[in-house]
Amino acid sequence: MKTERHARILEIINSMDIETQEELAKQLKLKGIDVKQSTLSRDIKELRLTKVLSDNKKYKYASISHKNNVKSDKLIKIFAQTVVNVEKVNNFIVIKTMSGSASAAAEVLDSLNLEGMAGCIAGDNTIFVLMRNDEQAQIMVSKIIKLMND
Repeated sequence: MKTERHARILEIINSMDIETQEELAKQLKLKGIDVKQSTLSRDIKELRLTKVLSDNKKYKYASISHKNNVKSDKLIKIFAQTVVNVEKVNNFIVIKTMSGSASAAAEVLDSLNLEGMAGCIAGDNTIFVLMRNDEQAQIMVSKIIKLMND
């Protein structure tokens, strides 16, 4: 049941802009899955869903797109343990890592599949991330700080 519910949640958020847990619960109910808010909240945490800015300037749920959650968890742990500083400069983000760790940390950023990220370049201990605008850059900095503190 849980596996099917998780699959349906991912299917829903990948096919439509879902802004709230209530909207998600409603869409699940339309697919024949009745879920309590507390269960849905746990599902969101287990699936590592995050909110991203959509094209219509509203926040929606999105997932870290990795086929292997174990790999994803390891990457996030590497990211959190190696990033030492993050700074927004206009629509660029400069991320400093421990020496030799930038490429692994950049892999995490790529796996997040966040809207507005044009791309990133990793050196030995520095990552440059180009965002499409200042607002999306600020959102990305907030997400990076959250990953660092998780």
